[in-house]
Amino acid sequence: MKDSLMPGLEMTRQIDVDTDRTIGFMGDECRVYGTPYLLQDIEILCRDLLLEHSDEGEDSVGTHVQLEHSAATLLGMWVEITVTITEVARRAVTFDFVARDALEQVAAGTHGRFVVDVETTAARLKGKLAKVQEI
Repeated sequence: MKDSLMPGLEMTRQIDVDTDRTIGFMGDECRVYGTPYLLQDIEILCRDLLLEHSDEGEDSVGTHVQLEHSAATLLGMWVEITVTITEVARRAVTFDFVARDALEQVAAGTHGRFVVDVETTAARLKGKLAKVQEI
């Protein structure tokens, strides 16, 4: 991790709510931004901010999330997500986030990520796979 990774850094992204980001189980008239897709967009934004301050060979994985999805965003609207780093504790990074559409705040919460070395992680996962295959 670079020395530039510190609390207060933030990133904002505007996302168009297309069909792939909506729920369909209540019919087309009720297509709204689905919570799993909102969470995915938040995680990607947090990861992208971390990558700007990561060394070569580093990436990050999600460790926890607290998400309140408080209002619906309709198909065809946009949502603006802002993530802000609130804590850096060695390789553990905590974010606050807020999401708003054209009318109101639609979500808020916290997300934790852990900065990892990709090669070390790959080796650990191969070791776990080998143990699973022995079972």
